[in-house]
Amino acid sequence: MSEAPRVIDYEGSTYSTEFWTGAREYEDRAERIAIRAMLPPRGGRLIDIGAGAGRLGDLYLGYDEVILMDYARSTIVEARDRWGHDPRFKFAAADLYTLPFVDAAFDSVVMIRVIHHIVDVPRALHNIRAVMKPAGLFVFEFANKRNLKAIARYALRKQTWSPFEHKPIEFVELNFDFHPDWMQQQFRQVGFTVRQARAVSMLRLSSLKRLFGAKRLAAIDGALQRPCAPLAVSPSLFVLCAPTPDTFRPQALKMVSGIFACPTCRAPLPAQPTHDELRCVNGHRWSTREGIYDFKTPLE
Repeated sequence: MSEAPRVIDYEGSTYSTEFWTGAREYEDRAERIAIRAMLPPRGGRLIDIGAGAGRLGDLYLGYDEVILMDYARSTIVEARDRWGHDPRFKFAAADLYTLPFVDAAFDSVVMIRVIHHIVDVPRALHNIRAVMKPAGLFVFEFANKRNLKAIARYALRKQTWSPFEHKPIEFVELNFDFHPDWMQQQFRQVGFTVRQARAVSMLRLSSLKRLFGAKRLAAIDGALQRPCAPLAVSPSLFVLCAPTPDTFRPQALKMVSGIFACPTCRAPLPAQPTHDELRCVNGHRWSTREGIYDFKTPLE
């Protein structure tokens, strides 16, 4: 297994509780409009990668089983405290670069506000592609490099990097913006087909928030998301992807009893933990204490 690239860790941060209060209500509402329009309301098994404290958990209540996963264990504790009363929810602390799931485990995958922290996008998308069923759907958001604000700043010479250059820009350490055409290329190479796109948070201005209020402004945003998607100038772009049929690997259809796989050796893990742990056939052990599957560090 190759070494994982550098990652950003929100362990112990107050992001999940502070970022989404007050001034971010418009963004939250606008993103929910996009997700509801793209994600089937009901299904079998869904995973939210980078779920944080489970902000979007109420959108998944039509699914038989829901995995909320995040790299930061502290935010998964918050998600468990929020959704642990519902037996359909499971909670996992894990790394996107070494996903702890068997191939073809999920009917639906959601990943919002995550890829802008990812150094190796092809590797991340490949891993997601592997854990999806052949008829699965992937709701994905990325920060758009070619947004109107960046274009204006570049035209006024207030920023040095060009929003039209395809190469991703790391404007702050481990914070990336991506050109839509570059991201489309990544989808094709990994084996995803884009079925729908939406331009989200186009009205992200404090003055507009004060003038219209979050609820009304988000409703306007929702009406603009589909017609403005071809322009691809919003700060956030949502896409609905599906695995390209002729690229799906037959071995990914092999049936196993559980959904978890060892992040170290990829061996299937038991469907049920024993003594608060999961152990693979090669002896790697992973904690399942306090209702959280912890795949970040193996047990000694």
